[in-house]
Amino acid sequence: MLKVLAHSWPLLTGVMLLMVGNGIQGTLLGIRGNVEGFSTYQLSYIMAAYFVGFLFGSWTAPRMIRRVGHVRVFAALGSFVSAILVIYPVYPDWIVWTVLRVFAGFCFSGIYITAESWINNTATNETRGQALSAYMIVQMLGIIASQVLLNLPDPSGFALFILPSVLVSLAFMPLLLAPTPAPEFDQTRRLSFRRLFALSPLGCAGMLLTGGIFSAMFGMASVWGAQVGLSLGQISIFVGALYVGGLVLQYPIGWASDRVDRRKLIMGLSVAAALVMMVAAFVPLPFKGLIVVAVLLGGITNPVYSLLIAYTNDFLSREHMAGASAGLIFLNGFGAIFGPTSTGWMMEQIGPSGFFLFIGVLYTGLAGYALYRMTRRAAPSVSGAFRGVTLGASPLAVDAVFEQGHDQKP
Repeated sequence: MLKVLAHSWPLLTGVMLLMVGNGIQGTLLGIRGNVEGFSTYQLSYIMAAYFVGFLFGSWTAPRMIRRVGHVRVFAALGSFVSAILVIYPVYPDWIVWTVLRVFAGFCFSGIYITAESWINNTATNETRGQALSAYMIVQMLGIIASQVLLNLPDPSGFALFILPSVLVSLAFMPLLLAPTPAPEFDQTRRLSFRRLFALSPLGCAGMLLTGGIFSAMFGMASVWGAQVGLSLGQISIFVGALYVGGLVLQYPIGWASDRVDRRKLIMGLSVAAALVMMVAAFVPLPFKGLIVVAVLLGGITNPVYSLLIAYTNDFLSREHMAGASAGLIFLNGFGAIFGPTSTGWMMEQIGPSGFFLFIGVLYTGLAGYALYRMTRRAAPSVSGAFRGVTLGASPLAVDAVFEQGHDQKP
């Protein structure tokens, strides 16, 4: 690991700063939107817009990189993000914010793809797994740190918008000045959705559902917190607890997944998450109870996402990996578009409890489909192919997970 850090620390430092900047604006918009008087449904469109842009960027950014190169794409998208972050408080209009969020999602998608290709290029076959693990840990730590910084300035002012703009700008320095040359960006061979679904129906359905869960969870958590009257500090703790749970529970669940039928684990975790969401929706809980809910929700959602990737990998040959990763990310991103808007609609209809209820319904659907798939075919052999990967990772990161998993197969 020390060797990996010695070669990759400029890139990892840049990624952490990017995640801090993105994490601040993701939570801040829900809080500031409530201050500006935006409705829950308007805020849901603002949050969903990011995933529209991210999905579009994941398919378009590779073409841009092949056309003009990593450095130009990275610098252009990064400059655009810095500008977007300071425009939010200047034009507090929900339609303007929705458009800006589309562009922000597009830019961050391209930035992540560029950074991940660089990180992947610095690693060897022997160190790629460690480099990937370090990258995922840095992402989680960056998001957690962003929630701490939210408590410093007043969210009704300009400072909390300027801060992520500065952090995103600073993130480019270690990345662009790193001694590692920009790698070649190869054309990915696409795998049709029909073929992908035939290989892993549960993987496809699960990625679609977890996309909705992820975007509802992280996009609408601050909106829910503002609705129920939590303070800024409490909202930041709640959102931070979602990521802490994912960081803490990723390893033990991954360890278990390499030893049992992954479908049973996916089903069991989904049932547990659905029950926790129903309790949170219908039982008045103190703030400490809500933190426990957040830790469990984040601690289940991130590993379930990784489990679905590992389970799909059990059925892939090496030539299908790149196309499968792109297809799974598309399904996850497509599902993410509808998470905030569906949650916003439920919150408008039944109140703040709709936040937990929507996530619980999706987890119930995932548990039911996992149970159904267990009746359709036998479990594949399991041989340590699990790798933790964060929700929102680009196809490059998922493809690297597939490669690592394939190398561990007997």
